[in-house]
Amino acid sequence: MPRLLLTAALTALSLGLSAPAVLAEAADDDGDPGAYLAARNAEANGDFRAAAAWYARAALADPSNLRILEGSMFANLSLGKVDLAAQVAARLQAGGVESAVAAMALVADEALREDYTALVAAGENGRSVGPLLDELALAWAKLGEGRMSDALADFDKVAATKGFEAFGYYHKALALAQAGDFEGADAILSGKVAGPINLNRRGILAHVQILSQLERNPEALALIDQAFGTEPEPYLDSIRARLKAGEPLAFDTARTARDGIAEVFFSVATVLNSESDPIYTLLHARIATILRPDHAEALLLTAAMLENTEQYDLAVETYATFAPDNPNYYSAEIGRADALHAAGKKDAAIEALQVLARSHGQIVLVQSALGDMLRREERWAEAIPAYDAAIALLPEVRTEHWPLFFSRAVCEDSLKNWDKAEADFRKALELNPNQPQVLNYLGYSFVDRGVNLDEALSMIERAVKAEPESGYIIDSLAWVYFRLGRYADALAPMEKASLLEPVDPIVTDHLGDVYWAVGRQREAEFQWRRALSFGPQEKDAIRIRRKLEVGLDAVLAEEGAKPLEEVEAAANGN
Repeated sequence: MPRLLLTAALTALSLGLSAPAVLAEAADDDGDPGAYLAARNAEANGDFRAAAAWYARAALADPSNLRILEGSMFANLSLGKVDLAAQVAARLQAGGVESAVAAMALVADEALREDYTALVAAGENGRSVGPLLDELALAWAKLGEGRMSDALADFDKVAATKGFEAFGYYHKALALAQAGDFEGADAILSGKVAGPINLNRRGILAHVQILSQLERNPEALALIDQAFGTEPEPYLDSIRARLKAGEPLAFDTARTARDGIAEVFFSVATVLNSESDPIYTLLHARIATILRPDHAEALLLTAAMLENTEQYDLAVETYATFAPDNPNYYSAEIGRADALHAAGKKDAAIEALQVLARSHGQIVLVQSALGDMLRREERWAEAIPAYDAAIALLPEVRTEHWPLFFSRAVCEDSLKNWDKAEADFRKALELNPNQPQVLNYLGYSFVDRGVNLDEALSMIERAVKAEPESGYIIDSLAWVYFRLGRYADALAPMEKASLLEPVDPIVTDHLGDVYWAVGRQREAEFQWRRALSFGPQEKDAIRIRRKLEVGLDAVLAEEGAKPLEEVEAAANGN
């Protein structure tokens, strides 16, 4: 959706959404203060399962404590336990507590039970989660009551609200399609009604289904290729096959009013994602999955938010809910592997991707994910065949494929296969000529080898222009100046790099070398000692200690390297 709409929606949604009061207030003296404090600690650490258990124990000792109830509701809703959260929310509401999260739990519970009359009545009486969710959920609830005209009028009201236009039109299109008015739905999604709507993947696939229902399969096929490209992907491949065979695709994006409300929560979750505290994205995505358990995108987003909040075990469990025959299984397995790796279970993460590569090895993303995981663990020789397989699967090499060649180049370079590495680096640059990561890596590699220094300088200068606040890239610029004997020129960028990367051992070591080269030997020794304190690799640490013993000039002589230029010459830029 247009960025303006996302920002406006987020601003409105943020009003009233705050962490439970339990995080900021002290417990009463009676009850079970130990359980209460344990719950607060678990909640502060994002451990929703432990928080729910401790709040339940605290509530046994003090069942009327509103702060305990609010914490319990928040934890249970985070776990997707809508029924428990709604029970607590009702007690909070009876106690006079106004909470957007409590309202969210009650909306979710009423939608789950398909009690649309209660949902409409509460909404019209002022219960509020946030303007966008309130209005869209109310419209779908009226549709659930059989009041189609009223529902469409409410969708139009949302579409007329500045900042919410795309949401109103999108959900109206889903409601029309659910009612069988595919022509009306297509008119909206194709942009004929109010101009183009920037749809996400799920919205595009909804439009594909609508076009198919209108017996316009060729247009649906063209939309898939335009939006997603032509690389192999099981789900899209199965849709393409059915469309080419002339088969009509069923419209199932929003089959019922409850599905529609699930879609509302998912829409809000996508708005909040990366724009707000991940807990609120999680709450909305969780509710979408409770209302519609087969909502693959909401499940994947829920798992990703659990991973984001470092709830790795819960993330792994959520990813594992996808069955092997589910078209989204490979995406879930890639996510599960990432969560396992983040939890420190690195061997299990690699094994998961290796198994996936055997069952879904025809998918580029699977092979590249395996390569990336092996590269992350510096298993260079094992990573290269995965990148080879990914590249071989490409029907056409395009700009967006530069990371495959870059990643393979890093592995080849690490294995001392420089000719192969350079060829891949240059291929990555051919695909994306101004990619700063590639420019910096290749330029720095030339500097490190003492070759192609003029080309290296040009590459790194372009990289700095693209990312002027990257300490590592600025370090590369300073280092190429240093290797060219332009020590005075190296000084300012090296000091800036050190400020941007204040505890990096390599950058700090380089700063010491530059200081030595311009005659500031005491400052050089200070920086080398700092570099040692930052945990450099042992081979680097040995060299730094040697420089502290005999100085940089002597170390260069021992290594048979070119001696430093005279300081006076460097100061003149020669």
